[in-house]
Amino acid sequence: MIRNVLSIAGSDPSGGAGIQADLKAFAARGTYGMAVLTALTAQNTQGVSGVHAVPAGFVADQIRAVFADVRVDAVKIGMFANAEIAEAVADVLAPYRSSVPIVLDPVMIAKGGSPLLAADAVSVVAKRLLPMATLITPNIPEAAALLGAPVAASRDDMARQAQQLGRLGSAVLVKGGHLETDDSPDVLATETSLQWFEGDRIATKNTHGTGCTLSSAIAAELAKGASPGEAVSAAKSYLAGAIGAADGLSVGRGHGPVSHFWHLWAS
Repeated sequence: MIRNVLSIAGSDPSGGAGIQADLKAFAARGTYGMAVLTALTAQNTQGVSGVHAVPAGFVADQIRAVFADVRVDAVKIGMFANAEIAEAVADVLAPYRSSVPIVLDPVMIAKGGSPLLAADAVSVVAKRLLPMATLITPNIPEAAALLGAPVAASRDDMARQAQQLGRLGSAVLVKGGHLETDDSPDVLATETSLQWFEGDRIATKNTHGTGCTLSSAIAAELAKGASPGEAVSAAKSYLAGAIGAADGLSVGRGHGPVSHFWHLWAS
């Protein structure tokens, strides 16, 4: 049976991140993708120049419409834009928190440095959405922002912050792409374990949408019945291939997207 996965996130008209990346990743991992839009952005591979938030009530209406008709096997949550949308998403998803895996990618800052989450929304994410998530996938700066702590500068710092965030109620994958090292390790903290996922740092500037893609691939694997550790392992392997093939695309003049269908197009 093909699993159905819902993304709740913003739109990237250049196709490399946001809803567009999520739907590509869902399909690449063998699942059926659905999308609820939280915001429209004006962006390309060089940066974000504008954000237009969808009214919170209409975001809630979109989610209700999907759940009223379609079996949802997992949910991925990305960009919120503001606290009202975060509150609305939390309210609508609350009845499903124990029956549907929820992956939260706390998107706060675009790769070019533009803020994507209003300051008052950070506390809503931390207090309401983290406890209902099955797994969250912050990068190093996002983990620090959620904790109100200094940015992790080492693997020990990453592990400690992953465990601290995990006390809020979910499994936590802190991504190590921002470490100034030759590798790119991620660490998964659950209630009972701490697991490292090693990865080489691939020499390419084309990494637009990596966070969206990884969290969506994890959601797809959870929808298929994988454990958090299994889902992260499969998703990280898939993403490494997508980054490795990214230079085969020719999209934009900035940070181009990863190649979501690398394993299909290569043949």
